[in-house]
Amino acid sequence: MQCAEALHVQAYFDHEVDAVSAAEVERHVERCAECRDLLRDLQDLRTVIRSDLPREAASPELRERLARALDDLVPTAVAPPSRHGFRPWRTRQFWIGALAGVGSSAIAATLAFVLLSAPVASTLLDNLVAAHLHSLGSEQLIEVVSSDRHTVKPWFSGHADVSPVVADFAADGYPLVGGRVDPIDRQRAAVVVYRHGAHVINVFTWAIERSRALTRDATRRGYHIACWSAADLQYCAVSDAGWDELHGLVQRLQQASIADLRE
Repeated sequence: MQCAEALHVQAYFDHEVDAVSAAEVERHVERCAECRDLLRDLQDLRTVIRSDLPREAASPELRERLARALDDLVPTAVAPPSRHGFRPWRTRQFWIGALAGVGSSAIAATLAFVLLSAPVASTLLDNLVAAHLHSLGSEQLIEVVSSDRHTVKPWFSGHADVSPVVADFAADGYPLVGGRVDPIDRQRAAVVVYRHGAHVINVFTWAIERSRALTRDATRRGYHIACWSAADLQYCAVSDAGWDELHGLVQRLQQASIADLRE
């Protein structure tokens, strides 16, 4: 199982964390052999790309193609830093500028990353939207009906492969409707269902696999998907609600998740 701090270590390596978060990552790396190995691997890869590979200027056409491919993986809207202090979003101008001086071998590595990562992420995102739509068009929106977290959360034991964070935010406009189990990424994923006005928000939770972690926002078929991780769990909220409304629930769930971990 991948260390829960691996994504923060990658953000630290890319200089995408603030000073406080950087210090926390450094303290973690001191006591985590897996993350030390990850940091060393990233440093070795950077050395190879910068020093050992031949450098040739990429054509404007190739840079544009790469920028378009990366646009499909990363939203173009710039968002504020996450609670861990890093920004997972990049603009098209960023990608074009970053690729301007990339050598041919490094471009090959970038293309390999895009081509190998995109199918994994896209398949999961498409499956999440498909599950969301299926729940709306069937009688299986929920399997346990309750607005009481003390009823919904225990129900997942024995039904799902994970125990997700469950909280009722009715006072904030996000009432808890219930829960169900859906097959996601070869697992029995827990799905906690909320409403916000006329919008249904499905929050999927499953165990993270190293190559399949999702930590960014995306849009598929007009539906918004907000993903984050906590401990060894992957969370993705799917809805046709606006980004502000969806992120409002995500922020509350992240805070509830922190409280759960401290208990």
